[in-house]
Amino acid sequence: MEFVTTHEELRTIYKTPRPTDGSIRKELKALDGHCRSFIGKSPFVLIGSSDGAGNADVTPKGDKPGFAAILDDRTIAIPDRPGNNRLDTLENILRNPSVGLLFLIPGMNETLRVNGDARITVDAGLRKRLAVDGKEPQSVIVVTVKAAYMHCAKAFMRSDLWKPDTWYDRATLPTLGQILRDQLVVADSAEATDRWLDEEYKQTMW
Repeated sequence: MEFVTTHEELRTIYKTPRPTDGSIRKELKALDGHCRSFIGKSPFVLIGSSDGAGNADVTPKGDKPGFAAILDDRTIAIPDRPGNNRLDTLENILRNPSVGLLFLIPGMNETLRVNGDARITVDAGLRKRLAVDGKEPQSVIVVTVKAAYMHCAKAFMRSDLWKPDTWYDRATLPTLGQILRDQLVVADSAEATDRWLDEEYKQTMW
């Protein structure tokens, strides 16, 4: 198998068409009204990060619409709720602040991409502002926006992501308990692991 290794090779493959003027000019250096509205309606964001040594990670963050707070036109605050404590994204940010965000709104094929630099804070006022039912996030990821732009719908149109009639019947797919039993070769049954996960979700959602 041969691989593309130079910018020149790449452009010979994708030579037609070149990026349009609009696709370049759409990149904003700050959040405008449309970006702010999109983030305010989004219940879900993917965060791409890297440790700077070639190890990359993408992690999902989700909550009620508007959970990612806009502090100003160039600053977004994303609460970090209880998880598995791997802290992959947070560890990466400490080493390399560059992150890429992809905000989604269910049912909408277009997405909002934001690139910037991230820092971690445990600021008391911000954590209180982002609390849910009195439960504050353990920390907050604060992103300084370098670029923001809308991404076209093609990937979502091709995948029919939001069309329920294309979805698998959940009952035909393995539960997480079944997957973990096989991957970790644990003694507990899949059913016991699923019960534990359900209880864990109830107690540590926020």
